Amino acid sequence: MRNDPRRLVATACAVAFLLSLPVWHVSPAAQGSSVANVPTAVPARLSDAEFWKLSTEMSEQNGYFPSENFVGNELSFQWVIPNLKKTITPGGVYLGVGPDQNFTYIAALKPKIVFIVDIREGNLLQLLMYKALMELSANRTEFAAKLFGRKTPAGVHADASADAILAAVHNQPADRAVYDATLKSIRAHLIDTHHFPISDVQWSSLERIYATFFAYGPGITYQNGNSGRGGNQYPTYWDMQVTDDAQGKNHAYMASDEQFQTIKRMEEANLIVPVVGNFGGAKAIRAVGTWVREHGGTVTTFYTSNVEQYLFQDNIWREYYKNVATLPLDETSTFIRSAFNMGGFGGGSGGLRSAQLTCGIQELLAAFTAGRINSYYDVIGMSK
Repeated sequence: MRNDPRRLVATACAVAFLLSLPVWHVSPAAQGSSVANVPTAVPARLSDAEFWKLSTEMSEQNGYFPSENFVGNELSFQWVIPNLKKTITPGGVYLGVGPDQNFTYIAALKPKIVFIVDIREGNLLQLLMYKALMELSANRTEFAAKLFGRKTPAGVHADASADAILAAVHNQPADRAVYDATLKSIRAHLIDTHHFPISDVQWSSLERIYATFFAYGPGITYQNGNSGRGGNQYPTYWDMQVTDDAQGKNHAYMASDEQFQTIKRMEEANLIVPVVGNFGGAKAIRAVGTWVREHGGTVTTFYTSNVEQYLFQDNIWREYYKNVATLPLDETSTFIRSAFNMGGFGGGSGGLRSAQLTCGIQELLAAFTAGRINSYYDVIGMSK
């Protein structure tokens, strides 16, 4: 086809017009700055390398706490869940402390990612043990049997209650061969499958933790001194899984297959990240806050148990609240804390006198900034 002279003229005019436009040059530094200021989304999955890097780089040195905390000891821990489900939007960031009671809050509140910060490296190792066992188990019955070194009981339905599952596992004798095989599978899963560089010293500590669960079965407690249910001051693992929210509903992660699978999926996606750190330390909480902000997230829930009580005793509570102030928060961000033997707060069974309480994080930080927080009683007084 021959060129149309009119088309050639129009094209030439268009080119001339474009060439006459001014050109704005953006320096490479400015381009980098612009890109750096745009947060990336909280990922739906972390690689094994990303998980381990976050856990180790956010962590502080192993610290001291006078007890092992193998199991939570707050039978009131579900009481706050009904109200939290009304106020906390799923998809936020959850911070917590301690062992598996966090799983119940996570299953109920459905955050996008979780950071569990505890002063003890043993807590990190115990959470890695849970991670391996959940990923290696298809359902609650398999998980409970592996957790306590028992053969998986037959005939337990998928929709069985936590009580029925733990009773079936309890009735299985402790089996050393199962224990040895499961311990070997935990090691292979963490080191060979996930490629986590767990040291020999760390592995020895994890093995001791698993041996304790094997020794006591579903009757293991906070102080690990009870082989039955409810036989001493502290609730057992079994007790913690069959309690409810004081309104008749059990939100525990072992209460239903759906709740268990919620945690299992997050573990498989490497979205429950254990961190070693002191709440009043210089690194861990601030590092979590930096990462969450860089990924456009918001900390919606911070479960502190009664750690704040110890921070006041150690006189590092000011550093702690300054750390919390660096977290990305919104008006729904909420503390969950526990009060033990605090006068009007109580009601737990077995003489625990514990109560679970909540408080707006921004509200408390405003009181701290205004100088209205001077004791742990002031913190409890703002909680309900």
